[in-house]
Amino acid sequence: MSASRRGGATDELGPQGPEPDGDGSELLAALLDGMDAALCAFDADGVVTHWNREAERILGWTAAEAVGRRGLADWAVRSADAAEVEQRLLSAMSAPGRQVHEFALLTKDGGRVLVRTQSAAVPGRDGKPAGVYCAFSEVHTQIDLERSIALSEALFQDAAWGVVLVDADLRPAVVNDHAARALGSGRTALLGRPLGELLAEGVEELESAFTHVLGEGAPPAPAEMWVRLREGAADGQRDSGDDGRRCWRSGFLRLASPLAEEPVPLGVGWLFLDVTDAKRTEQDAARVRYRAHQLHRGLRAAAECEDPAEAAAVQLDFALAGFADHALVDLVAGGRDETEQPEETEPAGGGAADTGAAPRLVRRLATPSGTPGAAAPAGRAGLPVAYPAGHPALQSISREGAVRATVGELPPERARVWAAARQWPPDTVHALCAVLRSRGRTLGVVTFLRAASRASFERHDVPYAESVALHLGVALDLGAAADLGERQRDQGR
Repeated sequence: MSASRRGGATDELGPQGPEPDGDGSELLAALLDGMDAALCAFDADGVVTHWNREAERILGWTAAEAVGRRGLADWAVRSADAAEVEQRLLSAMSAPGRQVHEFALLTKDGGRVLVRTQSAAVPGRDGKPAGVYCAFSEVHTQIDLERSIALSEALFQDAAWGVVLVDADLRPAVVNDHAARALGSGRTALLGRPLGELLAEGVEELESAFTHVLGEGAPPAPAEMWVRLREGAADGQRDSGDDGRRCWRSGFLRLASPLAEEPVPLGVGWLFLDVTDAKRTEQDAARVRYRAHQLHRGLRAAAECEDPAEAAAVQLDFALAGFADHALVDLVAGGRDETEQPEETEPAGGGAADTGAAPRLVRRLATPSGTPGAAAPAGRAGLPVAYPAGHPALQSISREGAVRATVGELPPERARVWAAARQWPPDTVHALCAVLRSRGRTLGVVTFLRAASRASFERHDVPYAESVALHLGVALDLGAAADLGERQRDQGR
């Protein structure tokens, strides 16, 4: 019985297994109609055997109208061109690989369409060519595709600006050479790494921009973003005197899949160009214009003051705007002591420190020590300011030049101690002292002070401070001369 069952099973299934339900024609038709390219096929005699929907869309001829026709003459190709077109198509049966041609086809409504074809032989059961298939598309569509591919390759190879493809997780997926150099790493080393591992400053703004583009689309104009590379990535990227910050003019594009029914974001295309030098030049020019305007306004306002001391205070008020939070004006009152150079100060011009006898200084003008405000006379008691030896103001007088001082990286508690030791407001963390001179004599020193909310004084701040000091020196010298003349007249009486 077991043998009978085995025999019955063999008879039922046959030696080759079960027969398929069909010949697969339904699957083939679905595949052909779902193709993005137009496709037709010919047998060995040149009769059309297949015609998909994309071919119908391009030429207008339906599959029922096309299949079974012999050749393309008088319906898909002009009769004058039919022989050449058919010969070029059918020649693929005897040629290896694919053949690429371009020629004009006729549409059902009588128009002409220039197409690019790729044709290849269709082997039969015996391995010999049994026909030929031809995939074709409109030339301009093909050219658009090739241009897009060529553009992508050029951007990621030869572009003179940075190009980064950021995925939906906000991590670099493709990086070109220019971007890799700007980010201080290799192309492959950047892939998949969070931007926070590369940038010490500006990463929040960049990631916010990426998120906005993914959700809302590309912004209407490029954005300028200041970034700073991390120390490891910044090696070799920083010029002499550079603070490491770079300005990147950035454009953003949302990338969506063309194959989805609804746009599905694939990521963000980020293109950027380093415009740091141009931006710094622009900022320097704007700063110079503003400061020159403030000096001009201060001089005009001071010209209307009868009291020279009041004129000096007015000039100091205009000079402080946008430059510093507080200012102190101390005038020389007497002899000198030996000075000592502190470690946290440096000559504004970068020269070596020198020493000399420190004079006694008397406070002449000061802004409020609590909050920024207008400068006011500090009284006429004539008591000297208790500056310790080596104070930046004393160094400035000794050198007859500007001196910068900064608290550095000290915590806030020690910074307040640092400021108090120098007789400055408690919120001071940066200082710039410039000497007051007039008629070849040193009259005193003006000290500009900044709080922690401002950057430290740089070398480009020194010329402005010295210009203000020169104007203040002239006004205060005029006031001293007027006071001297008044005292002499009183004694004459």
